[in-house]
Amino acid sequence: MDLRQLRFFVTLSEELHFGRAAAREHIVQSALSQQVQRLERAVGVRLVERSTHHVALTAAGAAFLVEARQILAHVERAAAVARGAGSASPALRVGIIDAGYDSMAQILYEVQARFPELVIHQVEAGVPEQYQLLVDGRLDVGIGRAALAPPEVASQLFRHDPLGVMIPAGHRFASMADVPVAVLAQEPLLLAEEVQAPEFNQFTVEMCREAGFTPTVYEGTVESIRAAADLVAQGRCLYCVPASCISAYPGTLWRPLTEPTSYYPWSVLWRASDDSDHVRAIVACARTMSARLGWLARNDQSAR
Repeated sequence: MDLRQLRFFVTLSEELHFGRAAAREHIVQSALSQQVQRLERAVGVRLVERSTHHVALTAAGAAFLVEARQILAHVERAAAVARGAGSASPALRVGIIDAGYDSMAQILYEVQARFPELVIHQVEAGVPEQYQLLVDGRLDVGIGRAALAPPEVASQLFRHDPLGVMIPAGHRFASMADVPVAVLAQEPLLLAEEVQAPEFNQFTVEMCREAGFTPTVYEGTVESIRAAADLVAQGRCLYCVPASCISAYPGTLWRPLTEPTSYYPWSVLWRASDDSDHVRAIVACARTMSARLGWLARNDQSAR
């Protein structure tokens, strides 16, 4: 078994046609078929069902496809790391939750000014995925609520972010300067995709329960602030979101939440064993910016 055979198998599984798969790999069809057969002999099980007009994965082939893709992805990441290590410019992989949030963007702007030679790769991922990427060494720095961080991940709290609610422009809350949390009991609330943002969903639900009710959850979910704003603008639901993501989303308004006033805790995340200069620079920059902008100038008891 070799990597070329794995790649041929993945291409075939995507095309389910030997001719098209061979064309993608720039080889003749018979050579592709031969390599897939050799792979099956190496694995010891039939991976593909073939007939004159039909190609399909067997149950074993479908299971094997998942692992084959992961192997090829790991090889590509290893090559990228090697290329980065051999390049003249240092590189840093930084996790962001959503481009709509501004905290990490502001921190990176200052870091880039200090280290203009630093190449920064931004990786959009939910906090649970960032934890795993940090532990695996595929991410250098992340951002999020650190309440559920594993022991291998260190954190530095730098911002208590006022929580508010995104509403349609014509909503009855639009005339209010702020919105008591208790009145949200009458509204469907949108939550993020659970696998992507369980810590934020938990924070929202706990805030509602503290105000004396369990929220009515809108049936759909989203993976971005942009998608949430679209649903809110249509009048389908409301969405609780921190002040740091506010921008001009058409058809929506944002109002701070009170009774209780809540602050979402943002932390810089990094691998506890990583003491590199650029990681330390990002952590230090977050601390400095936090002090300058008063991001932690809140009563600690108000930031759950």
